[in-house]
Amino acid sequence: MPDLTRESSLHSRGRQRVAGVDEAGRGPLAGPVAAAAVILPRGFSCPGLDDSKKITAARREALYQKLTGNPEVVWAVAIADCLEIDRLNILRATHLAMRRAVEAIDPPPDHCLIDGLPLRAFPVPHDAIVKGDGLSLSIAAASIIAKVTRDRLMREIDREFPQFGFARHQGYGTKEHLEALRIHGPCRHHRRSFQPVAQLALPLDGT
Repeated sequence: MPDLTRESSLHSRGRQRVAGVDEAGRGPLAGPVAAAAVILPRGFSCPGLDDSKKITAARREALYQKLTGNPEVVWAVAIADCLEIDRLNILRATHLAMRRAVEAIDPPPDHCLIDGLPLRAFPVPHDAIVKGDGLSLSIAAASIIAKVTRDRLMREIDREFPQFGFARHQGYGTKEHLEALRIHGPCRHHRRSFQPVAQLALPLDGT
């Protein structure tokens, strides 16, 4: 289970505001990528808080409410939309969403713990931790907030384009989603630079 070992080590070295940063939605064929930055209070405890991919949707929602409803938890969430993903590529768009989330925290963090690999030109000193959402409690908290935020956005998109089933698969390339793409063609929330969306020569639906 993730803990505060890395955060506490940074605190002991004078870093007072340590933010965990994580994203949700790099792999889907549609919708935005979301990123969250979270600063947990020292000694924070939240039973069951873990990598968002390891727990159920209902548990994620409960943890989201507990985290965002705690006045001692400092957090921000941001997105990069499908147009930015197509223009920049998914990696750079993900980094953009992360920067936006971190820059939305005021005052800014002293240091960030980021899930994944090091980022170039990031505005705050950071440590990159592969599979950090299973190691750092603040990254795990960011993974929950990013995932729940994105899932909610996909439910909104589903109401706009119910024929794709976005509320069920969140834009991932499931059999259901691929069949809907074949029948209806891409909508304005699809990532046109992603295969197999890019292969479709059908007119853009819903513009």
